[in-house]
Amino acid sequence: MKSLFVGELKANGAPLRFNARREADVWQRRFWEHLIRDEADFAAHVDYIHANPLKHGLVERVSDWPLSSFHRYVQRGLLPVDWAGEGAASVNRAGE
Repeated sequence: MKSLFVGELKANGAPLRFNARREADVWQRRFWEHLIRDEADFAAHVDYIHANPLKHGLVERVSDWPLSSFHRYVQRGLLPVDWAGEGAASVNRAGE
């Protein structure tokens, strides 16, 4: 499933980086379970997800990542199109 997903990303022109093992740096090696505690915690996690491509230098603006749910948030008026315009560091809730 992961290789199919990466193949679709490549076919759609998504900027991908590959590690020393020739794996796409899309997947996290380790993960931890987290229960969303409240609305603020949910918002912080959504901000983290939206800011991640910017934080890792894959795009210059959050809106440049074509496969992000960020675009739905903009369409619904929940976030401005220039959100995080000063870079990922400007999003104080987008911590890890």
